[in-house]
Formats: sequence, C-alpha cells, structure tokens
Amino acid sequence: MIEVAPGVMVATHAFCATTTTVVVGADGRECLIVDPGVTSVEIDTLATELASRGLTVTGAFSTHPHWDHLLWRPSLGDAPRWATARGAQRAEAVQDENARKAEGSLPGVDASEIGRVSPLAPGATALPWAARSIRVLEHRAHAVGHAALLIEDAGVLVAGDMLSDVEPPLLDLDATDPWGDYAEAIAMFIAVAPEVSLVVPGHGEVGDHDELVRRIMADRLYLDSLRTGASTDPRLVGAADWLRAEHDAAVARFRT
Repeated sequence: MIEVAPGVMVATHAFCATTTTVVVGADGRECLIVDPGVTSVEIDTLATELASRGLTVTGAFSTHPHWDHLLWRPSLGDAPRWATARGAQRAEAVQDENARKAEGSLPGVDASEIGRVSPLAPGATALPWAARSIRVLEHRAHAVGHAALLIEDAGVLVAGDMLSDVEPPLLDLDATDPWGDYAEAIAMFIAVAPEVSLVVPGHGEVGDHDELVRRIMADRLYLDSLRTGASTDPRLVGAADWLRAEHDAAVARFRT
C-alpha cells in the first residue's frame, strides 16, 4: 500500500487496475476500507499488512453494487460494511448474479460474502464512522446507488468507477436517463473540485488536482461525443474487447 495523503493509503491490483483505499482514523489505530481487493490472496494480504501496522478495521464502504466492489474475507473481521441505501438494496437483489460474475471473471475470488452490506440512511451525506469526517456524494451514474467519498481533512476524493485515467465513462444503459445521470454526476464533481487535492478512481492511477480537472473535462467531452459517435478518447486506444463493446453499445443508444 502507498500513502498518498496523510492517513490515506491506496493499493492497485492487477485485475483491471482495481484500487483499494484505506483511511486511517485520527487515533492511528483504526481504519476504514473502501472497495477491498479482488482475489482472496489480495484481500488476505491486505488484512495482514493492516495488522502489521497496528490497524484494526472498524468500517468499510462499497462505492457501488458491482461484484468487484463488494468482496470481503473473514481475515478483515466483522466491521460494518456500508453502502448507500439504494446500493445496498441493489446488492441484495443481484447477490446471486454478482457471485456468478465474480467466480466466472477471475480465479481466486471468494464470493461468499458478496452483497452483505448495510444501508446508510436514505440520502445520507456522511459516513457513520466517527474516526474521521467523510462525506458521501451519491449519484446515479454508472450504477444504482453509486457514491464517491470525500475525505474532507485530506482533500481526497475516492471516486468509485468514475474519473478514471484508463476507462472512459461507463454509463448504466439500463437506467431511464443514463446520459442525464452521468451529466449530473460530472456537475457534482465540478462543484466539489475546489476541495479536492487527489482523486482515487476505482480503476486506474491516483491523480492530483490538475489531473482531476483534466479527467472531468475528458469525461464531459466523451459524454458529448456519444451523440455523434465520433469519440477520439485516448482511453479507447487499445481498449479491451469488453470496454470497446461497452462504448459501442453507448454510441448505439445515444447517436442522433
């Protein structure tokens, strides 16, 4: 794990450059985990490293109800695992489907704890974790019940599957208004950008404030390009087949 800001550590895993964020409490003894790693070995290794640092996991958060953001292992303990109210409801509804996707996507995944998250109060804007002040920024882009977290005293935005340097915007095409949902989320990020020093995407590299602004602008351009089908987004160059397929589906949906 790499400390990217005081009391904020990030690990990046091999599968889709997935990130895990650990927030250390003000007392230096407890921590919160956001989107634990993917394979059992990764998660158990994380647990071992945290223990070696004298840290106890007292909370966790799932940014959204996709399988790779809902995994857990007994090695991390039994701390409360939160999600937004909508995210938790969705995680429960698709628990079996998520388990199948997890087990079919990557060897070494333990899906036994998938989907077992506790809902925050509807519309909650703060995590009920007393060790540090963390703002919840819920939106509807990418997935039902998606939320970013803003670690206020460090200026770190943990963005979930948004603001990536390796993936263009991935819209939830099952939503009633996926384009509008994504545009609203981008507007929300623009509003909080002055408070952000670092951004941690769910997949990709940590970026500084200037990089945050660049990614916001790139995502706005990409969103606009979906209506013409003429995107030149560099994140599509050499993209994996699944990512290209997601892009093609979005273009087909929005082209006018």
